[in-house]
Amino acid sequence: MQGLLNKMQARLESPVQYELPLSDQHIAINNLIGKSFKLCFTGNIQCVHCSRSIKKSFNQGYCYACFISLAQCDMCIMKPETCHYEAGTCREPSWGKDFCFKPHIVYLANSSGIKVGITRQTQIPTRWIDQGAVQALPIFKVQSRYMAGLIEITLAKHVSDKTNWQQMLKNQVESIDLVNTRDELLSKCNRELTEVIQRFGQQTIEFLIDESSVDILFPVDTYPVKIKSFNLDKNPEVSGILQGVKGQYLLLDTGVINIRKFSGYEVEITL
Repeated sequence: MQGLLNKMQARLESPVQYELPLSDQHIAINNLIGKSFKLCFTGNIQCVHCSRSIKKSFNQGYCYACFISLAQCDMCIMKPETCHYEAGTCREPSWGKDFCFKPHIVYLANSSGIKVGITRQTQIPTRWIDQGAVQALPIFKVQSRYMAGLIEITLAKHVSDKTNWQQMLKNQVESIDLVNTRDELLSKCNRELTEVIQRFGQQTIEFLIDESSVDILFPVDTYPVKIKSFNLDKNPEVSGILQGVKGQYLLLDTGVINIRKFSGYEVEITL
């Protein structure tokens, strides 16, 4: 099979069910665990936004022109507290209004330890799965990405907002009481959170007090002891026995590959 890679699609079941998009084909990955798997990069790359042929991709699949011109590639997507729309400097105000002014969820997750994160409400539970989280708990629903970012940086003073991907892939993760952790965090951050609520209004920020922690089981037979990461730009061939899938990574007995990193790359897959 040959086609363009894109991020894997996931469905929350026990375990998570994965499909690998390859242009207009979809490969059911769970069925291949324990079998021989080979992926070869043809050398062709296509921008995930404008579809032009390129020699190098930026920001997980964009050509340079799109990377420097699209609002969806701005740093404020990663750091929403620096929102360009809020500052009046958004390069695509209509896109920003449509993307950023939708309900967002502030959550706690356990992928390589406790972390705080945000995502659009429509991306739950996809965002948790993509991060390789084994537990997750939504704690706030807010009306814009900017508000979610302000709450995130407040909570991030006490817990991480990053995932250690190597530790996540080794599955070196201990179970955490997320509800208790949430309550402790809110107590520590009560003054700062009250200021955010007073600034935007009680009706724009909802505390999700009745939500329960979600457990996520990934389809993995064997977790790696040491992490060797494949890079298609340096070595166009990846092969081995597929041992599992976690986050956006395929875990082979020969190493791991982040599929999302190589969005837009044309590959041949042999099963």
